[in-house]
Amino acid sequence: MATASKYEMLADAVLRGVGGEGNVASVTHCATRLRFTLKDRDKADKAAVEGTRGVITVVESAGQFQVVIGNSVGNVYEALVAKHDIKSGEVVQGGLLAKAIDLITSIFTPFLWTLAGTGLLKAFLAVGVWAAPSFAATSTYAILFAAGDAIFQFLPMLLAVTAARKFKANVYTALAIAGALIYSSTVAVIANADGASVTLQTFAAGGGHLTFLGIPVIMVSYLSAVIPTILAVYAQAKLEHLLTRVIPEAVRNFLTPLVTVAVIVPLTFLLIGPVSDWVGTGLSNGVNWFWGLSPVIGGAIMGGLWQVFVIFGVHWGFVPVIVQDLSTQGYSLLTGPLFAAVLAQGAAAAAVFFKTRNKELKEVAGPAAISGILAGITEPAIYGVTLRLKRPFVYGVVGGAIGGAIAAAGGSAAEGFVLPGLITLTSTINIGSFAMQLIGTGLAITIAFVLTMVAGFKDLPSNAEAAGTVADPGAVPSEAVVVAAPAIGTVVPLEAVPDKVFSSGAMGSGLAVVPTLGEAYAPVSGELATVMPHAFGIRTDAGLEVLVHVGIDTVALQGKHFTPAVAQGQRVRAGDLLTQFDLAAIEAAGYNPITVMIVTNDGPYSAVVPVASGEIAKGETALDLVG
Repeated sequence: MATASKYEMLADAVLRGVGGEGNVASVTHCATRLRFTLKDRDKADKAAVEGTRGVITVVESAGQFQVVIGNSVGNVYEALVAKHDIKSGEVVQGGLLAKAIDLITSIFTPFLWTLAGTGLLKAFLAVGVWAAPSFAATSTYAILFAAGDAIFQFLPMLLAVTAARKFKANVYTALAIAGALIYSSTVAVIANADGASVTLQTFAAGGGHLTFLGIPVIMVSYLSAVIPTILAVYAQAKLEHLLTRVIPEAVRNFLTPLVTVAVIVPLTFLLIGPVSDWVGTGLSNGVNWFWGLSPVIGGAIMGGLWQVFVIFGVHWGFVPVIVQDLSTQGYSLLTGPLFAAVLAQGAAAAAVFFKTRNKELKEVAGPAAISGILAGITEPAIYGVTLRLKRPFVYGVVGGAIGGAIAAAGGSAAEGFVLPGLITLTSTINIGSFAMQLIGTGLAITIAFVLTMVAGFKDLPSNAEAAGTVADPGAVPSEAVVVAAPAIGTVVPLEAVPDKVFSSGAMGSGLAVVPTLGEAYAPVSGELATVMPHAFGIRTDAGLEVLVHVGIDTVALQGKHFTPAVAQGQRVRAGDLLTQFDLAAIEAAGYNPITVMIVTNDGPYSAVVPVASGEIAKGETALDLVG
């Protein structure tokens, strides 16, 4: 088995912080967060998790312990569930709101990026038509529009899969039910008054008397239907659980889907669909009514508070309303002010990037600003930068409120389901005033950026200031330019380590020690950025990063035979004990205890030179760093 990847190491560190495998009732993830449902919250160490390198912050909301990772959350999640015996999915704690948010996130998150990506394709097509109106009449446009629009039109099929998993129903039966709903709007199956074959929906819309066993059917459009599909699958799950108990096992496999489809599809046409359509249409009409009273107030609320909603995770509650609006009228007025809200936070993060003197904060703020402004992913900017500094977040809220009010006043809205960012702004070209949208969003960006630059914020201390000194930019790094032995034993060159990841030098330069004593030591002074039972990453004040890794593939031991002496975020001095380990037990378990030391980031130094050979004692120099 290969050495643990950075995603596995991060997953392991987070799992330890939340109280270990035994404290996790379930886990899932959304676009940027690992969402844990914990058995005992008191066993989780929030500070330790937040101090883990790779974690942006921790949010406790809706009964969940949410660990914000960023764009690589999917990789960390896969590493977590693949390696550990943890239930995937969510066991929700909390009230009705928490359960409602859980339901929405569970159902929509798995295909959110596909929905957003196809929405972006439609936004690009809108630009093409705006630039060349004749493009809309071409077959090229028609094919690309079909590619971008199909997922939304046939959204019930995706919802059937995710809802079935959430409600523990048969996925394929759920697809059959969703397919029947779409079928009613797409395939001609009944003759109208003049004898021509039409769809059930067309037949009913044309005045045809549509019934089921003599009961009148109120036919609604099931293309893009959200609420009817989810409720139909919920009813399917309940019926399947009942049928499992009453149908004999010998005929259960085919009778259960037979009865389920024969009952749920008519039930949806007769009851679930019409009631859901009434509710969904009511929500959509309610938004339009409120906007009609005062679009400026509505836009200011959505533009100003959207990122606050994101912080508490309640923004998911708007998703069904937005999708319902898109299915009934082709756009949602709720989306118009969101571009100002999102880009304002990205602009505030960009201003922090230019203004801060803290190197670490600058490294976070730059990518976070780009992610927020271009792609509409603001959680790295919020949790890593603006909310952390407080004032920039407020500046972003102010800019979002003003810009959102202007965009809403112009009736702006997105035509598709897109993540509001600079590259999807074109999705608002055809709805309302695009000029007002540009003015509102541009003003939101300007306000957030200028306020952050001019009114400022309390900056985080620089690394040198945090250590109690002020660095001279032209000075040589004040720390020693040597790296000490990570263990007592016999030095071997990195090329001799029986693991290609280490021996190839892909992770950095260094050496290894075949230990004669089961102890590993800090080779440099600095902060522990990574702490695992078998591996430790130390970051010095000058930016040097050193990894000490005890054993080959010892991650599989899951901490067995190791007794760490340090914790994440702790500062250590060269020579401090990092961990004790049982040499004999590790070897008996079939693992090589060779201890590898690698400089993964040489900071201000130009070269790493191994100088030790043969036997090495604690504190002896192992590597020289060339300035």
